Amino acid sequence: MMSPFFLSILISSVLGLGLAIPSYTCIVMGNLDIIRKKGKLSPTDVIFLAKGIVNLLLQCVMSLWGMIFALSLEIFYIKQLFVFMSTSINFLIYYNFWLTFWLSAHYCTTITNLSYGFFIWIKRIVSNFLSHLLFLTALGLFIVSVPGFWAVNEENIIQSSVNSTNVSVISLYKVFSYFVSATTLGVILPFCLSLLCLVLTSSFLLRHVWRVKNNDSGSTRPNLQAHVTALRTIFFLLLIFTFFCGYQVISFLPSSSLSIVLANLQLLSPLVEAAVIFQASNKLRRIILRRFWTRSWRNTET
Repeated sequence: MMSPFFLSILISSVLGLGLAIPSYTCIVMGNLDIIRKKGKLSPTDVIFLAKGIVNLLLQCVMSLWGMIFALSLEIFYIKQLFVFMSTSINFLIYYNFWLTFWLSAHYCTTITNLSYGFFIWIKRIVSNFLSHLLFLTALGLFIVSVPGFWAVNEENIIQSSVNSTNVSVISLYKVFSYFVSATTLGVILPFCLSLLCLVLTSSFLLRHVWRVKNNDSGSTRPNLQAHVTALRTIFFLLLIFTFFCGYQVISFLPSSSLSIVLANLQLLSPLVEAAVIFQASNKLRRIILRRFWTRSWRNTET
């Protein structure tokens, strides 16, 4: 009989895959519809389109991996499959985290209007060269992820011969150095930069609201709904980021109910990001609602 842990992994994998495919298909098709009508996308929509494609691939790979893990451990530990899937998941995760940073940087530089040279430079390249920037980011992370083929393979060799006196200390050091470097570049760095953007954006908005309240009490208040939505989006993406990384830490500890919850949240994190994207983009919501409304109206007419 399947244990509760494996059963929960299987359910989350199937649920995530079944809901993520239509959700991200709507996001991708909605952005393509914007391109067809307007000819170009805003920087926010470009990042949402990239996140839609990356998260759809990530959800498919993670759900497939979860199903294999829950149903057949023999297949799960086939060396070639394990190495390929682990490296693919790592690359997609790293790229998704960096997309979160570029979205946070765009919101931060647009809302705060900081006059420091670094922020002016970030704002200029995000506004004018975002597509090139995303391509270069993907290329750089691909280069970082490719050595994972050999690192994971060598790690398995070391673990399989852990009781042997011939285990190479140099090989173990190389594996450890690679994973520390890849984690720093793919996870820690984008998280810290995104958190910095969140702090700067929230402090600017709080300071702005305080000034309006104290200096302009008799006039019409400015509409800050778009800024609040941007701030909420960054916060939710970083929260998903934290849960995702939390499981990586908890997974090294003995099995517990917390590790089971975090493992399922990790499997469903790409799906949750779809909900965050929908709440952040009014254009996507209008396009999708209009399509569903038109289809339902046609069905009632026929």
